[in-house]
Amino acid sequence: MIAAVFDSIPAMIVLTGVLVGLSGALLGSFLVLRGSAMLTDAISHSIVLGIILVWLATSQLSGPVQVVGAGLAGLATVILSEVLGRSRLVRMDAAIGLVFPAMFALGVLLISLYARDVHIDVETVLLGEIGFVWLHTVPLWGAEVPVTVLTLSAMLAINLAFVLALWKELKLSIFDPGLAAALGLAPVAVGYGLLALTSATAVAAFDAVGAVLFIAFVIVPPATAFLLTRRLAVMVVLAAAVAVVSVLSGYQLARLWDVSIAGMMATMTGVFFAAALVAAPADGLLAQALRRRTQRLDADCAALVAHLATHAGTPAMAEESTMRALVDHLRWPDARARAVVLRGLDRGLIRRDGSGLVLSPKGDAMARALLAG
Repeated sequence: MIAAVFDSIPAMIVLTGVLVGLSGALLGSFLVLRGSAMLTDAISHSIVLGIILVWLATSQLSGPVQVVGAGLAGLATVILSEVLGRSRLVRMDAAIGLVFPAMFALGVLLISLYARDVHIDVETVLLGEIGFVWLHTVPLWGAEVPVTVLTLSAMLAINLAFVLALWKELKLSIFDPGLAAALGLAPVAVGYGLLALTSATAVAAFDAVGAVLFIAFVIVPPATAFLLTRRLAVMVVLAAAVAVVSVLSGYQLARLWDVSIAGMMATMTGVFFAAALVAAPADGLLAQALRRRTQRLDADCAALVAHLATHAGTPAMAEESTMRALVDHLRWPDARARAVVLRGLDRGLIRRDGSGLVLSPKGDAMARALLAG
């Protein structure tokens, strides 16, 4: 049974994508909340320097040494960026933009000088090819298991253990780093640990989905989940779910349209983010538009109440309390006038009196409060 699963090329491709998506969403949820999401971009480029330096020192293109070396290069990017940003000579975003291109360019230069005949392809590091993960396998429990699946499984287990063990520290260092420091929870060390694991996961993922596409899994599913909830635990679960669904739907669409598998998986994360951006119940564009419409109607209702109260008991009351008066005197279009009247009736502020409108007791109380204010 197990051997049959690992013999299935589609299953291995999807499994690899799921492992990358879960690892990225798990760490990315905290990076997005910390405001450090774009450090993932810096890390994904600077690991090229770590990869070539480890090869020059050990002649190894894969394995734990490569992961550690490249991960340290990513962490060095973060440290150098923060040192430069804290110097106040440049802004933090400029510091990141200065450090990681320099490290990436140095890595590419070293590859060009010393590794031309070695299988270290910058395009593969950045873009990857998830469709070929089944080519490099090792025997395990009677099955040929892709090395990438084993590596990413180990990284996911490490990331999950880190998050579960330091959940309180991560949560407090994000929302109140001052209190975390006062309680001795070492928020700076926790932050560096988070970024170090992000670096190591990026290295583990680069030959499958590529370091650049890894960014999509780290940032987009957590950003999507953040639009849907403000509870951290729910956000992490939703981010993981978005990542998994993006992998599954991306793979099916890539096969259907014969396009890049990893690219389509990343694209689907953007599709789900766009859907959440529009339809999120609390902060989506539709919800915001409905709130603005409701606020505008409430403001118009206040204007209607004040208008009726001003003319109540006057000779002009009969004329000013009609729909035509709202259109002619308040300069409201017909549709707006009808919507305001319906809103006032629904809220019990006004009632119909023949062909005109009069204030209800609730509307009269509101009018007195408005005129008094």
